[in-house]
Amino acid sequence: MADLSVASQYPEDVSSVLDSRVFSVDFADLNPAVLLLARQLAASAVQRDREGGSALAEKELIRSSGLLGLSVPRQFGGRETPWPAIYAITRYLAAVDSSLAHLFAFHHLQVGTILLFGDAWQQRYWLGRTIEESWFWGNATNGRDTGLQLVRKDEHYELNGSKSFCSGALGADALVVSAPRSARADDRVFALVPGRRDGLLVKEDWDGFGQRQTDSGTVHFESVFVDSRDLLEAGPGAPRGTLRTCLSQLILVQIYLGNAQGALSAALDYTREQTRAWPASGVSKATDDPFMQQRYGDLWLRFRSAQLLADEAAQLLQKAWENPAVTAAQRGEVALAIAQAKVVSARAALAITAQIFEAMGARATSASYGFDRFWRNVRVHTLHDPLDYKVKDIGHWLLSGEPPVASVYS
Repeated sequence: MADLSVASQYPEDVSSVLDSRVFSVDFADLNPAVLLLARQLAASAVQRDREGGSALAEKELIRSSGLLGLSVPRQFGGRETPWPAIYAITRYLAAVDSSLAHLFAFHHLQVGTILLFGDAWQQRYWLGRTIEESWFWGNATNGRDTGLQLVRKDEHYELNGSKSFCSGALGADALVVSAPRSARADDRVFALVPGRRDGLLVKEDWDGFGQRQTDSGTVHFESVFVDSRDLLEAGPGAPRGTLRTCLSQLILVQIYLGNAQGALSAALDYTREQTRAWPASGVSKATDDPFMQQRYGDLWLRFRSAQLLADEAAQLLQKAWENPAVTAAQRGEVALAIAQAKVVSARAALAITAQIFEAMGARATSASYGFDRFWRNVRVHTLHDPLDYKVKDIGHWLLSGEPPVASVYS
């Protein structure tokens, strides 16, 4: 398919938002819906970032866009879109609104969880309802939070306790929840719970300085009913089931790169239109300053290197996803590719979102522009799990030939 220049193909939608040299996409028939949604989110992104809270109206824009059905198989009424395309859309949306892109992508992660761990009935029932009722999924699956227990009660189960950092939980139509059902920490199971079930309360207590509208509150459970049919038990123990971690880790990569794209695009526009040449430069326009050109060239190379690694990882993941008998070795290859993409993209995004100010100048720090949101979003999101351990995994593989051990973070 052809490589479409966003600004030239849809100037009425995005010419004032995104730089065409930073954004080249290949969305085929998804272009109109994605581009319209990006324009809608961009219109209020700076103001909403200042205000925080839940972006209820903007979530409804995502719902009405039809894009929540992308990851659902056609047999259940969805569009069965490959993961590389979903990641590309996530990255594109993150460039204008990182929080809403996060919600969009984590919805698809929960759909992917049902596809990896659900049996035929569970997939048909839950994903069918997702399409029929335009559901928005959230999660309560924080692997390090052990404050939630699943307890057997006759023919059903109950959830008691809490989970923190639950992206998309506030206002979700349904939740994917993880909890141990015994004293063993590794005896973790996923459960599917409607968002309005009795005993379930989502607290609006997320106060991070970035990713401010991800609805990532603490979810409290008090004797919340779980039918035994709603435990996802088909996939654990198989290499294919461990692809869930790969799906989630590569979402983080798109958020990093989207913020980097958005920051670079905004900075280029600002520099062309408003940055004044430094007196000692000997030029009349800032864009003619060789140091300015060198800085932007360096930032572009950082971004492109990370982008290529991310795209390669997405293709490897798709190949594994399509293989029902994926092996541990093949899964390890995917995990390594994602680890490399994650480290390089995080470092690139942190550098780009910070260094654009050195190119734009002091006036660009005005709160009215909201340029700082790109760095704040990346800084918060890159702390999800330590990059040092990704680097260690890569070094261990180089020295021993052993890929990363599958876990909730690798």
